[in-house]
Amino acid sequence: MKLPKITSLYGRIFAIFWLTMLLVLIAVLALPHLDPRVTKEISGEPLEQLLSLRDKVEKRFAGQSNLGRIIYQLDKPESRHKGNHKQRAPSVFIVDQEGNILSTQKNPDFKTKVLKNFITSVDSFDTPMQKLYGRYMLAGPVPIKLANQELYLYIGLRWTEPPPFLLRMFDKPFQLLFAVMAVSTPLLLWLAWALSQPARRLELAAKRVANGEFKQDPELEKGMSEFKQAGSSFNQMVMAVNQMISGQQRLLSDISHELRSPLTRLRMATALATRKQGESQELLRIDTEAQRLEQMIGELLELSRMNTDSHVTRESQPASSLWEEIFSDAKFEAEQLGKTLRFSEIPDVSISGNPKLLMSAIENIVRNAIRYGKTAINITLSTDKDTLRIVVEDDGPGVPDDELQDIFRPFYRVSKARDRDSGGTGLGLAITQSAILQHSGQIEASRSRLGGLKMHVELPL
Repeated sequence: MKLPKITSLYGRIFAIFWLTMLLVLIAVLALPHLDPRVTKEISGEPLEQLLSLRDKVEKRFAGQSNLGRIIYQLDKPESRHKGNHKQRAPSVFIVDQEGNILSTQKNPDFKTKVLKNFITSVDSFDTPMQKLYGRYMLAGPVPIKLANQELYLYIGLRWTEPPPFLLRMFDKPFQLLFAVMAVSTPLLLWLAWALSQPARRLELAAKRVANGEFKQDPELEKGMSEFKQAGSSFNQMVMAVNQMISGQQRLLSDISHELRSPLTRLRMATALATRKQGESQELLRIDTEAQRLEQMIGELLELSRMNTDSHVTRESQPASSLWEEIFSDAKFEAEQLGKTLRFSEIPDVSISGNPKLLMSAIENIVRNAIRYGKTAINITLSTDKDTLRIVVEDDGPGVPDDELQDIFRPFYRVSKARDRDSGGTGLGLAITQSAILQHSGQIEASRSRLGGLKMHVELPL
């Protein structure tokens, strides 16, 4: 049967919790069976070895009838040699029917003391048992017949085997802590990874939306149910935004068509009237305002299109390929007007974004400086860590300090420099600011050291 896949965050947490509890329960239940310090029954090969030793002792003292002499000889076990390593033979103890230890030693030693404790812990003499005391193992009893008497045999030997792994863990808290960490860390890392992946995908999708890329991501609707629901809601939001933007674009397109058609007819009528009646100040004024209105409609559409479609074309371009030709052309135009334009060397860096918008934004700032500057325009480009700085300064009339923040508002004109006769519609800097913000940059206006306006642009590399 195929187990169901756990897709819920809380389900995975509970699964890890119960798995850890199951491992702890197994360890607790298995510990008594693995712990040699707990009295337990002898069976299998150890029992056979114990009975074989009993038979050897009976055979060795089969012809003797003096029990005291037999006990004396058993109290001094012979040493046996195996290779170059000396091993002590198991200690043999004889106990009578009442549980008294038969020994020729006057002062009880450690072995005798632990044997007394072992005898009292054994409920019945019918079943051989074993128990570990420190590093000393005791086993017995088994019935034995010596000097025509029914007695019991116990043996003791040095325990050389390492204790079981779980026993070492429970005996040493630090090792137990490390073992728990070794078991739980992979599970916790897996849980952290399972949580971070969908969260990371959601974060990247949010960054794309923040950069103007309104695209649905099917990967957001995979994984745990909580993140799947969040991803589904996020995609629905992106789809709704796309529909809203598409509706806005259609509305702007319709408005553009409806407004430009009567403007075109108005200009044609003005031209016909001029041909029939000759030029006049009134007809010239009507044509000028119609041209300005047509320009304003075009710039409004450009501003709206920039706010919605700037994410369509994005690529990485060297800064020199974006603005070197613009600066060179601006220098030539400034010279024709009797002005001096200087620009520093363009840093060898690349900018990621919409090349058309980046070129248009900086060109608009430079041409404004040429238009309003009196004699000098300076352009400085520099880099600082991951930021490109562009500073454009002129020696024109500048902008009052209390209006520096307002010049980026649509249709705003500075009274003393940007009136209707200057030809501006008040949308140029609004379009420039929108383009810079679309590329996660910043633009700031301040007073220049040349006396005019200073435009400071920062773009992330």
